[in-house]
Amino acid sequence: KDIVVDDRSNVIENINFYNLPGGMGVDIFLGNDTFYEADAYPDRNGKDVLLALTKTTREKLVQSTLDMKPFAWSKAKLPGITSDKKSAGIERAEIDTSYQKIKDKIKFDTVVLDAGHGGEDVGTHHNGVYEKNVVLTIAKKVGGYINEYLPDVNVVYTRKDDRLIDLYERGPIANRAEGDLFVSIHANAVPSAPSAHGTETYFLGLERSKTALRVMERENTVVNPDGDNETKKLTQEDLIIYELANSGYIQNSQKLAAMVEQQFKNRANRKSRGVKQARFVVLYQASMPAILVETGFISNPSEAKYLTSDYGQNIIASAIFRAIRDYKEQFEKSQHFNTN
Repeated sequence: KDIVVDDRSNVIENINFYNLPGGMGVDIFLGNDTFYEADAYPDRNGKDVLLALTKTTREKLVQSTLDMKPFAWSKAKLPGITSDKKSAGIERAEIDTSYQKIKDKIKFDTVVLDAGHGGEDVGTHHNGVYEKNVVLTIAKKVGGYINEYLPDVNVVYTRKDDRLIDLYERGPIANRAEGDLFVSIHANAVPSAPSAHGTETYFLGLERSKTALRVMERENTVVNPDGDNETKKLTQEDLIIYELANSGYIQNSQKLAAMVEQQFKNRANRKSRGVKQARFVVLYQASMPAILVETGFISNPSEAKYLTSDYGQNIIASAIFRAIRDYKEQFEKSQHFNTN
């Protein structure tokens, strides 16, 4: 059917449609910090369903929606369509159940943790410290914090041991798990500059510095089992296509990246090198908000000691966890979920 949106105040950000038994489900997403009460009714002059939004406050909206159930418009109520009460009751029950299944899918309940590199691909290394080992331990610690403090969130790992996972398979692992966030954890190194230190967090975009370009090229390098190295590249056209289809994911990725760096700087007392963009293949493959975290420089003797210590890994992992926790809370508030 045709969809007509008369949205002169530009409050509607997105509309999703999905099939339900005997009908269609509709989710309408409004902008942040906008609160409206909704009424739906049939158009007397046709078969359209009209939706009216009345501006209200967050407090009033919470009270009015505490016991609200999904709205289902029975065929019996549409002009020119008849239906017996028995079939209408069955239809309503089917819609309620199916609608709840759909709503459950958009809840924040799955985080995918990607420990970079693994197996033959050791990542960057310096003085016997290997990136693949450091980041696997940190990823497991992040997962441990989530399991302990966010028991309603499922943790999925792209790898849980020292094995090689193809760069192009990590994102699909997250997609199959229907993840709500994808966090790829890495460690940095610049042997020619042993004083370099600090954290930096990336989201998908066009790199704006030589440093970001260098990190992107290193992390996009695939080590094949036969020992050959191959650097994968995303073109600007690839990036534009992704941005057009996933603008919401990119915005939320940038938000999460900022939260991670804020935690590193203000709570973990680490030097933050800021939020950056780069064309990482591993982020491109994940159809969800996705970030890549560089936890520090193992080429810096002091930072390498910190990153290989149980204490340092706990601090880094807890900072990443707190950012995920805060992001989840903001997400659920924006979706009006009851988080009690």
